[in-house]
Amino acid sequence: MAAEVEEVQLDLISGKKGGDKELPRREVWKNKVEYSLGLIGYSIGLGSVWRFPCYKQALFVYLIGAFLIPFFTFTLLCGFPMYYMELCLGQFSGKSALVSWSLCPLLEGVGYSMVLMTAICSWYYGLIVAWVLLYLGYSFYPTHPWASCDNDWNTDECVVLRSGVSNKSQWNTSFSYNTSEVKLDFYPTAATEFWRYKLLNASSGIDVLGVPQWHIVLALFFSYFTMFLCIVKGVTSSGKVVYVTATVPFILLLVILVRSLCLEGSLHGVQLYLTPDFSRLLHIQVWLEAALQVFYSLGPAWGAIITMASFHKFNGNCLRDAMVTVAVDTLSNFLCGLVVFSVLGFLAHEANVSIQQLAESGPGLVFLVYPEALTRLPAPHLWAVLFFVMLFTVGLDSQFGMLDAVVSGLTDKFPKTLRKRKTYVLIAVFFLFFLTSIIFSTQAGVYIFQLIDWYESTFCLFMVATLECIIIGWIYGAERFSRDVEMMTGSPIPVFIRVSLCIVTPSAMLVAFIAVLVNFDRPVYKGYRYPDYIGVIGILIGIVSIVPTPVIFLWQLTSQQGALSQRLRSAMMSSSDWGPSNEHARHTYTAYKYNQSFWRRIKVNITGHS
Repeated sequence: MAAEVEEVQLDLISGKKGGDKELPRREVWKNKVEYSLGLIGYSIGLGSVWRFPCYKQALFVYLIGAFLIPFFTFTLLCGFPMYYMELCLGQFSGKSALVSWSLCPLLEGVGYSMVLMTAICSWYYGLIVAWVLLYLGYSFYPTHPWASCDNDWNTDECVVLRSGVSNKSQWNTSFSYNTSEVKLDFYPTAATEFWRYKLLNASSGIDVLGVPQWHIVLALFFSYFTMFLCIVKGVTSSGKVVYVTATVPFILLLVILVRSLCLEGSLHGVQLYLTPDFSRLLHIQVWLEAALQVFYSLGPAWGAIITMASFHKFNGNCLRDAMVTVAVDTLSNFLCGLVVFSVLGFLAHEANVSIQQLAESGPGLVFLVYPEALTRLPAPHLWAVLFFVMLFTVGLDSQFGMLDAVVSGLTDKFPKTLRKRKTYVLIAVFFLFFLTSIIFSTQAGVYIFQLIDWYESTFCLFMVATLECIIIGWIYGAERFSRDVEMMTGSPIPVFIRVSLCIVTPSAMLVAFIAVLVNFDRPVYKGYRYPDYIGVIGILIGIVSIVPTPVIFLWQLTSQQGALSQRLRSAMMSSSDWGPSNEHARHTYTAYKYNQSFWRRIKVNITGHS
């Protein structure tokens, strides 16, 4: 009821003192097309290609026929509402993910956890782009090095194309490598041996670091350099790049899909992909992997969506933007799945083996299975170039989206000193990323990469998503946030999204977080089991992104006065600098204040009816 609602005028001009100079202005998207392409390009990343349907090879076969239903369900119930919420938050506040959580200072550390997680991810994902660049370069060779066993790195067991094998255990072959007997869990095709012995020159394990491989060092340099060039002028430069990086992958994906569907045996793979096995939906691991895929592909909880939306015009239609981007991303994931399984069906037919025996994911899918399939096509050089150009543009798009979240976070945190010096910040981050990434170029680099990728976001991702929903849905309040959105766009938050943000998504993310803790295991790479002590290192990697949240939580509590309950209430009140980014709206903005009983507040948050 209107009588139960009190509106209070906020002081939105705080933070400026009489003698302060006006802060440098943030850049903005030039037009709606560039903004939309930027969102689409970021969401459709490498996660859509090499993680779909599952990153863990051991689960890839298990999820066949059971993945699409939970994936679409999580996209609708969790992914879409969170995507919409982050668009609204960034567009309303005009701030990047690092500093946009001043609406709840107690949990302001969520922004720091987001950006730290994104920084680590964009750092080690540069290695994937480097690998793609190397494969792209080799695609122009007269004879592809992954299509021949006549190279000096090949073993006596090497075969150009795999042939029918009735038992996958027959593929496990012992090789004498680096004076150590190493059991390798892979079939010794030319593509596999090129990947392991030439490109990586991999050692026997993570304990044998080896020396840097200078071709990988050079590729890493170009990988990061290209990313930094794309955002050197912020969204002004990245807005021009997305015309290519967001559209070319779609065109090439469709071309590769049409070609793969014309291959003999491909329809068997497609049938396996599209035929549901409802019995597997009873296993929580299927739903957990689907949730992970939604977050890795669509990209909520990483901070990049908030950051990109913060550069958009204040009155943009967030609901439409979210619907379009989520629909395009979901379609692209579905098409990527078609490509994966049509290629697997073709390879299985050619090699006279089952698709289950060919199942790969992660680096194995992109750098082992696809190159082997490309060698069997007419004009293999053309298809190899098209495929790796597609991967490069897909990876580049996501990378500079994440990188911009990191750099913009720093410039927004220190606007007086860093915003005018953004180029210098970029240069500093570039050298930091490049110099520290040299460890990935060593002979143990692939093991280190797998370790970081396995642990880095596993714990933090679901925790951040849960806290986001709690902050918006209950601490700041869904009704208050809805009124902010209505002032900005003219429409309140739909009830469906309210229910998801307040109940469905935080509950699902909390269950997923617990499931990860219960079912988590040490990484395995191609039969290599990491030493026991690696588990401790992995846990430290996993929690490093979480640390800012409890640290800032405690700092906010100790900086308040009064009893614990008073401190909590004070720390949960929005900061004085919280409010709309639009200058006119800032002077007229009033924040909704709850003045209802506990149960009525729940009803108001969920339904919007006072």
